[in-house]
Amino acid sequence: MEVVQKIYICSCWKIYNMKELLTRSLSGFLYVSILLISIFVSKYTFIGVFFVFGMISIFEFQKLIHLNNKRLYVIFIVLLVALNIFQDQVYLILPILVLTVITELFLVKDLVTIRIIPMFEKRKYRTSIFYLISAIVFLTLIPNYSGEYQPLIIAGAFLITWTNDTFAYLVGKNFGKHKLLERISPKKTIEGFVGGFLFSILAGYLIAIFSHTLSITIWLIISIIMSIFGTLGDLIQSKFKRQAGVKDSGAIMPGHGGIYDRLDSVIFASPFLYGFLQILKYVS
Repeated sequence: MEVVQKIYICSCWKIYNMKELLTRSLSGFLYVSILLISIFVSKYTFIGVFFVFGMISIFEFQKLIHLNNKRLYVIFIVLLVALNIFQDQVYLILPILVLTVITELFLVKDLVTIRIIPMFEKRKYRTSIFYLISAIVFLTLIPNYSGEYQPLIIAGAFLITWTNDTFAYLVGKNFGKHKLLERISPKKTIEGFVGGFLFSILAGYLIAIFSHTLSITIWLIISIIMSIFGTLGDLIQSKFKRQAGVKDSGAIMPGHGGIYDRLDSVIFASPFLYGFLQILKYVS
C-alpha cells in the first residue's frame, strides 16, 4: 500500500510539473509573440504595447514599494508622448537621461552596500519616476535613436537579454558553485553570470552577421551593456521583491509572474543602451 501511495504521489507530481511547464511555455510564447510582432509591425504598435506594459509595470512596482499614486501614470503618459515627439531635442532628453542613469547607479550602490534599499516617501517617487518610468520611455526611444525606426536594434537587444537570462540559468544550474549575491538571489551564481555573458556576446556577434545593421564591434558592446546592466536590473528587482516579501511582482503571466518580472533586466539596461547609441550617433 505504501509503495502504491508513493507511485501515486510521484505521478501526481510529474503531471503537475508537466502542466506547469506547459503553462509557462504557452505564457512565454504569447509574451514573446506580442512583443516581437509589435516591434516589427510599426513604431506605433511598439510604443502602444509598451504603453500597456508600462502601465502594468508601474502598478506592479507600486505594490512592491507600498505606494498608490495615480499621478505616476500621468507622468508616464506625458514623458512617453513628449520624449517620443521631441526625441531630437537634446536639451529635453539629456537631463532626464542623466537623472535616470544617476538614480540607477544609486540603486546599484544600495544593492551592494546596504541590506535594505531605503524607500521612504520622497525616495519612492524619485525612484518610480527616474528608475522605472523614464527607463521604460527610453526603451521606446531606442529603435528610433537615429531618427529612423530600426526594429532590429530593439529586437536584437531583447534577444541578447533573453539569451543572457537563459544561459545564465542553464550554466548556473549545471555548473554553478560560487554565489553571485546570495543574500539577494540565492540561485544566481558567478558561473551562471559568466555563462550568460559569453553567450550574450555570441548572440550579439550572430545578430551583427545576419542583421546587417550595426558593426560587429557595436553589437558586441550592446551585448556587454545588456548582459551586465540587465543582470544588475534583475538583482535590484529581486531585492525589491525580497523587501516586499513576495516571489513575483504580479501574476498576469502564468508561470512567469508579472510584466515587471519579465522586463526588469531590459528596463534597467535601456538608459545605458540609449546613451551609448546617442554617443555613437554624434561621434559618427
